[in-house]
Amino acid sequence: MPHSYSRTPILILFEEKQLFKETYGGEIDRVALSAHWLKPDRPSDTVVVFMHPVGGQMYLPMINAFARAGTHVIVSDSRYRADHALIMEKVVLDLAAVVREARGRLGYRHVILGGWSGGGSLSLTFQAEAEAPTITATPAGDPPSLVDAGLVPADAVMLLAAHRARHLTLTEWMDPSIIDEADPDRRDPALDLYGPEAPTPPYDTDFLARYRAAQVARNQRITVWVKERLARLRAAGRGGEEHAFTVHGTMADPRWLDPSIDPNGRKPNWCYLGDPRIVNNGPVGLARFTTLRSWLSQWSYDDARGDGLAAAARISVPVLLISNGADDACTPDQAESLFAAIRHDDRELHVIDGANHYYFGQPDKVAEAVALCQDWMRRHGFDA
Repeated sequence: MPHSYSRTPILILFEEKQLFKETYGGEIDRVALSAHWLKPDRPSDTVVVFMHPVGGQMYLPMINAFARAGTHVIVSDSRYRADHALIMEKVVLDLAAVVREARGRLGYRHVILGGWSGGGSLSLTFQAEAEAPTITATPAGDPPSLVDAGLVPADAVMLLAAHRARHLTLTEWMDPSIIDEADPDRRDPALDLYGPEAPTPPYDTDFLARYRAAQVARNQRITVWVKERLARLRAAGRGGEEHAFTVHGTMADPRWLDPSIDPNGRKPNWCYLGDPRIVNNGPVGLARFTTLRSWLSQWSYDDARGDGLAAAARISVPVLLISNGADDACTPDQAESLFAAIRHDDRELHVIDGANHYYFGQPDKVAEAVALCQDWMRRHGFDA
């Protein structure tokens, strides 16, 4: 029998000294987070907290399905409405504020992190830093220090259709045929998946090895330019300034054209944002618009710290992973590698056959996923 539930908007405020303002509106040294509290018609001492680095989860099918099934939920945006200037270390502080709100004013005994999609690596990074903090500054050398933040760890982590990390995902999706960032039409035709001279699927292992190496090299070239530009600003006495730029070609993963790579039930020539050929240079692609500091913090292959694999190896709490069997964003290797990275035995991995990334149009699949989560919660002593 489905539960009725209330949905209450809550505002979470905290003070933070900032070098400059990177979000629109409000006071420079005050952070405001918009959250929804979904409270079913039954008491519970446990709440599942969802946060994605750029929000947008408030009404996703799984969020509502949890509440209808009787699980208490808090779903919160971070301070960033888009990822143009996003600093991952600051998003960790945002998640910390929601966890404090859940344990403090809202009175929950147990907090479980619901790491949906890009929220997976965020949840793992938060938990690892809460258990044993190591990060003292952003990759650009700016505040905040997570070592000094007093993060309070959660009691468990659920990774739901999650990927390894934003910077690793971007690199796997980058178009390595672009050889001039200022002129994205200058391309290496042998690496242009969407051009007439590239090989056709299925791709052989030699081509894939060259392609993957070229993707990493392109990411690293951008990082070199970013660091040089940031150093020039600081040398000129303009260290508080930023430089915004565009990254073209960020949806060219061979997986989308060749379903034999990391196979699941997804359809070919498609990704979770639509036709990958269009998304590759469309306005919603990963990292399309960014800044120097944000590139280093969330997109740099060598510098970004929001690494789910590294963080998973550091956490001690129970972890549940759910992989969607027809996911057209986070393919099976994502969940499998995260599962393998966890160093303790209190971990489970389940696959929802036929489920797409968001469970759109699949009420039976989202119900199956929620039932798995609730069973796991009960077996671990959390009131589901």
